[in-house]
Amino acid sequence: MEVPNPSPRFAIAVPQFVADGAFDPAGFRGYLARAETLGFDSAWTLEQVRGSAGSMPVLDPIAALTYAAACIERLRLGCAVFVTPLHNPVLLAKRLATLDQLSRGRLEVGVGTGAEGRMFAAFGADPASLVARFTEGLALTKALWTQPRVSFHERFWQLDGATMEPKPFQKPHPPIWFGGHHPAALQRAVRHGDGFFGAGSSTTAQFAGHVQAVRAALAAVGRDAAGFGIAKRVYIVVDDDADRARRRLDAGLARI
Repeated sequence: MEVPNPSPRFAIAVPQFVADGAFDPAGFRGYLARAETLGFDSAWTLEQVRGSAGSMPVLDPIAALTYAAACIERLRLGCAVFVTPLHNPVLLAKRLATLDQLSRGRLEVGVGTGAEGRMFAAFGADPASLVARFTEGLALTKALWTQPRVSFHERFWQLDGATMEPKPFQKPHPPIWFGGHHPAALQRAVRHGDGFFGAGSSTTAQFAGHVQAVRAALAAVGRDAAGFGIAKRVYIVVDDDADRARRRLDAGLARI
């Protein structure tokens, strides 16, 4: 069966790398307004709690997206991705539902388990149970977004008749995108998500293989590939001098 090939949509990064005291409100607003005028579909943050003053000072994604939502009216807004095992799912569900209400239903939610090197212990997360914590947390988040009362008794979280209002503006909830590249992560994306994000660090060939695996998994469970988003982060430098562009891009990637 031929998989539909709709016209691609283009996203842009939210200005998020900001040193102490260097945030420029007018510049931030102007950047997003220009992106909206140029026809970009969406604007995205990433989540990185750590970051040194000399290399990678990063604004919080939810705060940056909330500010962005007030600056423009059409662009969809997302994070690629929230490392959800670092979050309490009840609090994250509340904050994201609020952001979806404030943006009038423009939120996209990227989720992932996180990679090696993250300070999981600083957040009370055991690396040995990340996948279980991730899956359970996502189930609880969806329940709080869609059910009037939630009773939840699992390994990490327990609730009895809990309520959370308002729900997200989008029904049943904002689109959920999965990051990751492991075969098991791709299977989870198909089972629990609405789309798959290829990492900026993956090569074109690797990404093509991931897409094939995702489409095979969709077919195996009878899901329509046309309704499942596929996206990839790419890093671009625009310059009249190709060698200089490569040097700039290498420097930028080393920084992050």
